[in-house]
Amino acid sequence: MVALPGGDHMATKNKLRDAAVTIGSAVGKADGTAHKAVHKAAKAADVARRELIALSKQVDALKKRLTKSTKRLKSALK
Repeated sequence: MVALPGGDHMATKNKLRDAAVTIGSAVGKADGTAHKAVHKAAKAADVARRELIALSKQVDALKKRLTKSTKRLKSALK
């Protein structure tokens, strides 16, 4: 083998590269986890929005029924 000057320097570069790979892997995993969490939150928000729309329709229907019932009651009491 041929001994190159600065061999220790190369070892340091490998350690730095290994650390960078470890950090990059951790960041990638965190990013993936965050992406999944955002996707789940978006789904939950969509479901909540749909439920709110359905509840609003039910409330509107109940308001109409209450109005009709009030009119009938008033006419019955005359």
